[in-house]
Amino acid sequence: MEPALYLIPVTLGDTPLSRVLPDYNAEIIRGIKHFIVEDVRSARRFLKKVDRDIDIDGLTFFAMGKHAAPEQFAAYLRPLEQGLPVGVISEAGCPAVADPGADVVAIAQRKGLRVVPLVGPSSMILAVMASGFNGQSFAFNGYLPIDPPERVRRIKALEQRAYSEHQTQLFIETPYRNAKLFDTLLQACRPQTRLCVAAGITCPEEFIKTRTVQDWKKRPLPDLSKIPAIFLIYP
Repeated sequence: MEPALYLIPVTLGDTPLSRVLPDYNAEIIRGIKHFIVEDVRSARRFLKKVDRDIDIDGLTFFAMGKHAAPEQFAAYLRPLEQGLPVGVISEAGCPAVADPGADVVAIAQRKGLRVVPLVGPSSMILAVMASGFNGQSFAFNGYLPIDPPERVRRIKALEQRAYSEHQTQLFIETPYRNAKLFDTLLQACRPQTRLCVAAGITCPEEFIKTRTVQDWKKRPLPDLSKIPAIFLIYP
């Protein structure tokens, strides 16, 4: 197997692997013994779902954690520099996209090491696809400020950018704060602004709807308190 840093997508929830990941990914995974992961426990669980015969105890895991120190990542790449393939596994979706794996990839690129992204679900891309918004120009803005006045200012600035640049604006929130963000969007945005809510993508609880802000205000809002969601706005 060719030495490379393989970026291994995982499911976005408890979706069966066969629905969102190609068989080729499993072939690659079986040939890797060293993994750089966001969380060791969930990575081990994912690998067992890929192939229950994988010898988990025979694998080496390097944990990035949610607050990883990028200076440690160079050491994690030593097996690759010695000619061994290394995999990167995120908590959900594609590694290195809104994920600390990006720091690992940056180091690998600086060192001239081969990086191979594998096919898998990206909640951001799937949300843009399903929103009906501009798919040629869009920006993922991560988490918005927690402070209410700052959050409102940020939302209004992103909305203005959507109108002036015709650019789709995406952002996320921790599930237990989804309702508060939803409410703030309805209060801060213009009535005619279109808001898409894409939650539980690819999962049984999937909910994807695009409506104007004024239309959202006329309907009961979905309960998103335990579901990862992406919010998108566009003129």
